[in-house]
Amino acid sequence: QQGGAGLSSATVRSIMVELEQGGFIYQPHTSAGRVPTDQGYRYFVDRLLHARKNSLSSPVVEARLRQAVSVRDVISNVSHELSVASHHLAFACMPIAETDAFKHIEFVPVNDATVLVVVRTKNGNVSQKPVRLNETVDRVSLTQGANYLNEEFFGLSLWDVRAAIVEQLRQEEMLYDQLRSRALRLASVTLEDMEPANQLFIEGAGFLAEEVSDGEDRVPLGILQTLLAMIERKDLLVKLLNEYIDGPGMTVIIGTENSTPEMQAFSLVTSTYFDGEHRGSIGIIGPRRMRYSRAISTVDRVSTAVSRVLVAQTTPPRNDRQRKTERV
Repeated sequence: QQGGAGLSSATVRSIMVELEQGGFIYQPHTSAGRVPTDQGYRYFVDRLLHARKNSLSSPVVEARLRQAVSVRDVISNVSHELSVASHHLAFACMPIAETDAFKHIEFVPVNDATVLVVVRTKNGNVSQKPVRLNETVDRVSLTQGANYLNEEFFGLSLWDVRAAIVEQLRQEEMLYDQLRSRALRLASVTLEDMEPANQLFIEGAGFLAEEVSDGEDRVPLGILQTLLAMIERKDLLVKLLNEYIDGPGMTVIIGTENSTPEMQAFSLVTSTYFDGEHRGSIGIIGPRRMRYSRAISTVDRVSTAVSRVLVAQTTPPRNDRQRKTERV
C-alpha cells in the first residue's frame, strides 16, 4: 500500500531497518514500536540548532519581567515563566556579577582537632562550619592563615575565590607552605557550602515527575528520587549543572551525553543570557522524548527576553540633551 509520503510499506520497513542498524532507533521490547536512540535525537537536534534563525523575544514574558524591581526578582521570575511556557522543570542562574563577595574569614579553634571556619560576605551573609583536622594547630598559625586569605581575596566574588583556591591547591610549589596550604583547604571546604543555593531558582519539579512516571521515558524510582533530592539541595544541582552552563549560546545535552548517571535518563536544554556585562544561564530539564523544537524555541525566546530586560535595567537613561543631539 502507498502511504501519505508516497512510500510503500516495504520501503518504510527497509528505511526502518537501516535506521536501526545505524543506531538511530531501537525497539525497547518485543511488543513496542521503534523509538529514537540518543544518537537519533542528537542527529535531529543538531539539525534543529543549525536551522535556528535569529532569536526573538517573547513580548508577553518580557512585559511581565519588566515589572520586577531587581535583578534577583527578574531571575526568580524567569524560572517560573520558563517552566509555565515549556511544561518542564526550569532553572535560572544569577549573572556572575550578582554573586556575593568575600569579606572576611576567621579560624576559631574549638578543640585540638576541630576548627570553626567563619566566613563573612559583603552582603552580610555569615557561614560557620566546623572542620576536623588531622593535626593539632595552634591559634597563632590559624590567625596567620586567615590573614593571608583576607589579604589575598578581599572583595572578590565567592565564585572567583573558589576558583583561585582550587588553582592554588593544584600548584605543587604551594604544598611546601604548610600554613598556607592548610588555610586554603579550610576555606575550600567551607566555601563549597556557600552561595549556590541562593543563586539558582527552580520551578516545575511536578512537571518532571509526571513526564517520567510512565511510558517509554519511565525512569527507576531511585533515579527520580535522587534528582528530586538534588533539586531540593540546590547546591548539589549547581555543581551538576556547572559543567554545562558556562558555555556560550544554546546547549542541548541528551540522555547518556550527561556525565552524571542520575541525569542520563533526562535531557537538558540551556542558554546563556547577557545583562550588559556578565552572563548567566537559564534552561529546562525534561525527558529525552521532549519536543526539542518547542523546548529550544522557548528557552531561546525567554533568554532573549531576560537579556533585554536586564540590559534595560542596567543602562542609565539618556538625558534630554543627548536626545536633542541625536535628533540634530
